[in-house]
This record gives sequence, structure tokens and C-alpha cells, in this order.
Amino acid sequence: MSDSSIKTDSQKLTPDAVASFLRKHPTFFNDYPDLIGDLYINHDSGKAVSLVERQVAILRERNIEMRQRLSNLLDTARENDQLFAKTRRLVLALLESNDLGDMVDALYYSFQKEFNVHYTRLILFGSVPPSTARVESINNARDYIGKRLKAPQAVSGGIDVRECEFLFDEDAPNVGSAALAVLSYGNPLGVLAIGNQDPNYYRSSMGTLFLGYVAEVLNRVLPTLLRP
Repeated sequence: MSDSSIKTDSQKLTPDAVASFLRKHPTFFNDYPDLIGDLYINHDSGKAVSLVERQVAILRERNIEMRQRLSNLLDTARENDQLFAKTRRLVLALLESNDLGDMVDALYYSFQKEFNVHYTRLILFGSVPPSTARVESINNARDYIGKRLKAPQAVSGGIDVRECEFLFDEDAPNVGSAALAVLSYGNPLGVLAIGNQDPNYYRSSMGTLFLGYVAEVLNRVLPTLLRP
């Protein structure tokens, strides 16, 4: 049982030296099985158990932890599959819309029924064909959300009361947090805004990949549908 980590009889054997030796020789107790029965580790309750019992308990705990991790991974995979399916249906509905009214209806239906968005607003600028989308002048929009129109990316959280009142009109008092994406095709076409009653739902640290993706699709669909 000689090892550089184990001291000679004339030297003091420290716990660290023993621990270092056992780490380097994990099969040590295979050659000295009788020692296992003499080893005891106290539980938190104070009851002593053998090393084998303790090892079995540790392995059981690790197994439970690994099964929980696997379960979490499977849950995440299922959620991602569902998100992809809902997003696919929305994109196809937007691309297959015959006119602006169909497109807006498809957008509102998907956000409300499939994505459980509390409040959805599609605000378009200028003169546009009839639809359930709200129409505002670009100048009026600049008065209320001017700094947002300059943002190249979708934003989540941090929308103040005045901006919220412009975006969500009569529903503004019920909106606790919101996210928005500017729609543009060379020039600003409008704004897509979504709101939630929970003040902490849309936060500045929250990702905006989904909203930005839908905005990109609208940027390619809207120019054709907005033509007189």
C-alpha cells in the first residue's frame, strides 16, 4: 500500500493524505473488503451507517437527480415542439392571407388563442385598406413612441405609461408590461405590440426572438397587402 501520498510510520498520517491516496486508488477497498464493514459515516440524524450503505444512498440520490434532469429536458423539448408547431401555423396563415383583413384576423387569432397573449395591437401608419388593425399617422406615432420607432430590434419591458396609452388605448390601464416591434420596409409601416396583465411578465432581460421573427414575416407580407 505504498504511495507518495501515504507517509511512513515515522511521519504523521494526515486525513488529507489519506483522502488523496483514496482518490488515486478508487478500487482500494476491492483488495481490503473487510475494512468496509469497519467504516461508518454519521447521518445528519446522528445514526451511524456503513460505507456501503452510504454509497448506495448517494447513488440513489444521484439517480433521482439525473432522472429529474432528464424529465426537465423532455418537458423543454415538448414545449419547443409545441411552440414550433404554433409558430408554423401562424406563419403559414400570414403568408396565405388574401388581403389585409385576413392577415390581421389570423395574427390576432393566433396570438390570443394559441399564444395566450392578453393584449395584441397591430398599428399601421398612413392610408391602408380596411381591417381590424388600428390606423395612425406617422407623425402622431412619433409624438408618443418616437424613440421606439428608431429601435432596430424588438424591445421587451421598459415601456412607460404614455407609450402604453398610445399602444393599447382603452386596455392600457390593464396592461402591466408590454413588448413591441417596429414594422418597416424601407420606411416604418407600423408597430406590433403585445401586453400582459403581469407587471413582471415582459422584462428588459427577456428575449424577443419570437416577436422579432413574427415582425420579420410581417415586414415581407405587409407591403403587398398595403397596396391600393
